[in-house]
Amino acid sequence: MITTHTTVLTGDMDPNLFATLPALYDYSCRKFVDKPAFSALGKTITYGELHHYSQLFADYLLDQTDLKPGDRIAIQLPNVLQFPIAAIGALKAGLILVNTNPLYTAREMKQQFKDSGAKAVVILVNFCDKLERILPETDIDTVITTELGDMLPSLKRVVVNAGVRYLKKMVPAFNLPNAKPWTSIFKSQGVPSERAPVDSGTDTAIILYTGGTTGVAKGAMLTHQNLLANMMQLRAVSKPVIYDGRDTIIAPLPLYHTYAFMFHCLTMIYAGNHSVLIPNPRDIDGLVKVMRSTKANGFVGINTLYLALCRHKDIEKVDFSDMRFSGAGGMALTINVAQEWTRITNCEVFEGYGLTECSPVVTVNPPGHVKLGTVGPAVPETQIKVVDDNGVELGLDEKGELLVKGPQVMKGYWQNEKATQEALTDNWFRTGDYAQIDSDGYVKIVDRKKDMIIVSGFNVFPSEIEELINSHPDVFESAVIGIPNEKSGELVKLFIVPRNFSLKTETIHEFCKTNLTPYKVPKEIVFVKDLPKSNVGKILRRELREREIQGESA
Repeated sequence: MITTHTTVLTGDMDPNLFATLPALYDYSCRKFVDKPAFSALGKTITYGELHHYSQLFADYLLDQTDLKPGDRIAIQLPNVLQFPIAAIGALKAGLILVNTNPLYTAREMKQQFKDSGAKAVVILVNFCDKLERILPETDIDTVITTELGDMLPSLKRVVVNAGVRYLKKMVPAFNLPNAKPWTSIFKSQGVPSERAPVDSGTDTAIILYTGGTTGVAKGAMLTHQNLLANMMQLRAVSKPVIYDGRDTIIAPLPLYHTYAFMFHCLTMIYAGNHSVLIPNPRDIDGLVKVMRSTKANGFVGINTLYLALCRHKDIEKVDFSDMRFSGAGGMALTINVAQEWTRITNCEVFEGYGLTECSPVVTVNPPGHVKLGTVGPAVPETQIKVVDDNGVELGLDEKGELLVKGPQVMKGYWQNEKATQEALTDNWFRTGDYAQIDSDGYVKIVDRKKDMIIVSGFNVFPSEIEELINSHPDVFESAVIGIPNEKSGELVKLFIVPRNFSLKTETIHEFCKTNLTPYKVPKEIVFVKDLPKSNVGKILRRELREREIQGESA
């Protein structure tokens, strides 16, 4: 049964209000000119300043570089004010964004820069030593470097940048003689031009790479209309709890990630709201300190971040009295974490589901109608269905691969027609996720198709076991993988980060036997200090499997 959310987006949620992303940015910056847009490291810029700086950046790209509309520009920055300024400025100049993870290795940087054909990069100096090593193997001829404190007032900028470079020694030596420092761009430009945004000559706005945790990353081409439609779809669901021109939202997830980019660099900008950027979300002490000093109305995170915050010694000291919105995505939100967060904040978590290829939002739990353990129904104007391995559509509550059709589905993979054809059939996108849809249209993500374990012919979904284990009071977090076994094909292996280090494997084994059918019970249980994670906090089961193959100790 195909489930369709038939709500038609109209009025101020009509995607056709804007032809391009720069048109959206121009509208919001003029409408909310004096309201705060972004903060980072204690510095706030208004929407008027966001327009000013982004136009100066666009002018520089158009007038003082060899870049042409349609060229790709990579942005390799953490959550600092430079990110939205560079992204919006590049789009105004008609360039195509390539958002890249600033923590990539030199090899990973080279792969994405070469694949995208990037001609320019905006990069934090902390990562320039890696860029220096691979630059000759790319098409990049415009390098713009910036330091962490470059948008701060002059004295504080000097102190912060010197501290990062000389005290913390976080800037390895590098030599990029033709690089342009960020601050010099704005000193030399003067007054921004009044030129209209440049047409790129292509409908592609952003190339976002996906699949890097499971193999060679592919560049999903997202068009201006993909992103504008998805922004309006998300707005339609979240509008009851997010107030235009009034709200402050904590932004710990990296803006290069599709989830955070859609929320903070599109949806909140259209709403005229204020995003407080967190440069290092792994610094939980620092994050809690910001939360204690900020009267926030919303927070967007993922399960591992919510878990870490719930366990923090000072979380009860945060004033959550104005909190109306807590969004979760990127990975499965466990029920016990959702319940604990709601207890602490008196604010329910609205879990959703999406993929980079879908701009990314596909489903969201609507405010007031949350079903814990699900990711909600499809957002407006979106069709979803589950199919078996032969492509036959399944019924309600049956487990199969989730397929998606809607205006947010990508144009295709950059220069990879084979992968595009494999992923898209009659405009249906194959997600690679196992899911089931209930009678109300709510979706439960069972697991990644590639992560499923087969024990003696039975399907075992790691997330089911992980959710059970994470509910144990002495467990902090866990991960499950399949390991080869001559008799049964695969066995279940469980990795646990304990909260109580006196926890015994026998205790967990008995807990599993009581709550799971025998073939799902882990045959190996290992206690570890931590689990491998991506920069946004996703647990990397792939890396655990690779360690097993290599015989390394986890």
